[in-house]
Amino acid sequence: MNNTPSSPLIPRLKKFVLSNQLAEHEIRQVEKKYDIDLGLFGSTKETQQIEADYYPQIEAEYRKEARRMAPQYELFYSLEKSIRSLISETLEEAEGIEWWNSNRISTEIRTDVKKAQDSEEDAGITNRSESEIDYCTFGHLSQIIEKNWDLFGSIFRNLRAVKRVMYNLNNLRNPIAHCALLAEDEVLRLHLSMRDWFRQME
Repeated sequence: MNNTPSSPLIPRLKKFVLSNQLAEHEIRQVEKKYDIDLGLFGSTKETQQIEADYYPQIEAEYRKEARRMAPQYELFYSLEKSIRSLISETLEEAEGIEWWNSNRISTEIRTDVKKAQDSEEDAGITNRSESEIDYCTFGHLSQIIEKNWDLFGSIFRNLRAVKRVMYNLNNLRNPIAHCALLAEDEVLRLHLSMRDWFRQME
C-alpha cells in the first residue's frame, strides 16, 4: 500500500458510514424504549407485503424477538461486510486482482474456502458470493490481517487489539447468525466491540 495522504481515505469513509449506521441504531433503540415512532424509518412496500403474507402465521413472540434483533443484525451485517471489503481492497491495491492466489493468503485458508464453495455447489444452492473473501470465517480474516500486517499496520493501531476485537465479534456472530436473542449485556458488548474496531482505525 502506498504512503500517500489519500491511501487511508477508504477506511475513513467506511468508518463514517458505519458511524452513521450506529447512530441510526441508537435512534431505533430510543423508539423501542419509549414505544414511539419518530417516522424516520418508513417500511417499504416489500416489507408490508411480507408482513401481510407471512406474519399472521408466525407466533407474536417470535415476531417481537425478530424486531428486537433486527437492529443488531443490521449493525453486524454492515460491519462484517465492511471488514471483508477493507481486507480485499487493501490486498488488491497491493497485489492486483489476483491477490487471493498470491502468497498473501495461506494455503490452509484457500483450502478451507474451496471446501466451503464445493459444499454449496454440491448442495445445489445459489452461491453466496463470487468472491472468496465472503467464504472466510472471522478466524480466517484475523489470520489474513496478521499475516499481512505490513499492509494493515498503516490502517490499524495495534495487531493484538485488532485480533481481540475480531475474536469478540466472532463470538457475538454465532447467536446472531443462528437466530438466538442477544441478552442486553451482549448487545452492549456488540456496541463496545464496534467502537473498539473504529478506535483501531483512528
